[in-house]
Amino acid sequence: MATESAAVNFSELVNKNKQTLARLKESPRLLLHRRDGEDLVLTTAARAEQDQTVVSAATRMLVAMARREPGSMELLLDILPDAFPWVRFLPESDVHAFAVELVDTMRAADSLGNSASVAQMLTAWQHAAEVYSDPELLAALTRDHDADYGPVPDPRACA
Repeated sequence: MATESAAVNFSELVNKNKQTLARLKESPRLLLHRRDGEDLVLTTAARAEQDQTVVSAATRMLVAMARREPGSMELLLDILPDAFPWVRFLPESDVHAFAVELVDTMRAADSLGNSASVAQMLTAWQHAAEVYSDPELLAALTRDHDADYGPVPDPRACA
């Protein structure tokens, strides 16, 4: 069973740092709510290292399993709907492409110790599944548009 993170306002950490940090003995993480920014998660270095060790071990096991035996990719394809129910909306060829990309991206991200690319890849595939799940949206996005809408503006210029 997962332990819930304790939550406090960031100002408590600033104003009552010893009492606030003592809460890390009761909870593995401390969620710090901020008024003027994104919330933060505070944990100990040892806990963060443990978490990274677990993720790395799971990644290495998944990669080894997926590449070792000829039938292992089929097993991975069989279990994907349990782990990611939204894959049921993807075409079969895309489910296979997702499985390959998941294993490859997890392996590459683990080598860097940074899982952001895995999260981004999962989000992108989930959005693709959302499109396939909605016939009207799929039709609108795959319909041939006879008009050329011109050059696409650089998205960095809008930010």
